[in-house]
Amino acid sequence: FKQPESTHLGDCPICMMPLPIYLDKTTMMNCCCKLICNGCSHAYDLRRVGALKNCPFCREIAPSTDEEIYKQRMKRIEATDPVALTHEGMQQCKKDDYCSAFEYFTKAAELG
Repeated sequence: FKQPESTHLGDCPICMMPLPIYLDKTTMMNCCCKLICNGCSHAYDLRRVGALKNCPFCREIAPSTDEEIYKQRMKRIEATDPVALTHEGMQQCKKDDYCSAFEYFTKAAELG
């Protein structure tokens, strides 16, 4: 068995292995909008010391409430991060706000 060269999602920025095709096997960090594999996320959780959980990529303290997660995502959207725009589009689809979702997806596609 041979690992694929890469996937459409790219590589995990920590272990440099191709990210799984299924998004449920990845974790998106809200602070930096990086997708990391669940293996790296789990390994980091096992190694961390203390009550605060930090991002394994940028080391920023992870948000503890939904409001903090929303603020971090909006901060990344203001910085025109295509991953954050796509994620917000998915959140709008879950709320059945398809017009807003289309706008977020369109802007993310324009940015690449």
